[in-house]
Amino acid sequence: MNNYYSQNTVDTQALDSFVSRIMKQVYVKMFLALVVSALTALAVPHIDGVAQFALSKGGYLTLAIIEIGLVIWISAGINRMSSSTATLLFYLFALVNGATLAIIFLVYSPGSIMKTFFITAGTFGAMSIYGYFTEKDLTKIGTFLIFALFGLIICSVVNFFAHSDTMSWLISGAGVLIFLGLTAWDTQKIKQMALQMPNAADGRLATIGALSLYLDFINLFLYLLRFFGNRD
Repeated sequence: MNNYYSQNTVDTQALDSFVSRIMKQVYVKMFLALVVSALTALAVPHIDGVAQFALSKGGYLTLAIIEIGLVIWISAGINRMSSSTATLLFYLFALVNGATLAIIFLVYSPGSIMKTFFITAGTFGAMSIYGYFTEKDLTKIGTFLIFALFGLIICSVVNFFAHSDTMSWLISGAGVLIFLGLTAWDTQKIKQMALQMPNAADGRLATIGALSLYLDFINLFLYLLRFFGNRD
């Protein structure tokens, strides 16, 4: 009996250690991706040929399509990729996304961008901690938020043609709430994946988790920038 409880304790400790290791890798990869995006966004306006392409409508659309393609490629093929390939594609995505974000440095003041970044980091961190430690199953909330996200995208497309300031503010407010909720849900989902697949490759699991949280952070930042950003 003592041997049983001893072995059970060891197994639990090993699983907890594995989950902790995965989550650390997730946050490290996500942080590095944010650094890549930030440095790219800062550099692009100062490189003439690249800036002209990235800040043009055609260039922006091209980069957006590449981003979507990379997300689909990583998400659909993660189980067939090596850890190094998945990580490389993730950082390539961060690089491309940084190029699309370059425009915000031409629209908003550096101080307000930095302020919004710290606000985003604080709220994101709080929701991620909640998602990791809560005992409540967030699956139903997550499913609702996914449908709400589709509705948000549709409203954004409609407002692209309607040019309604009121609708724009409502979309931004809804976007903040949706991505705060998705941050908590994605964190819990990553933790559950690590618990259910303790023998999975650490790198691949960490990469797909980092991609999810990176997207949550970037979108939360962009919607908060609508409220806290000061235009030059």
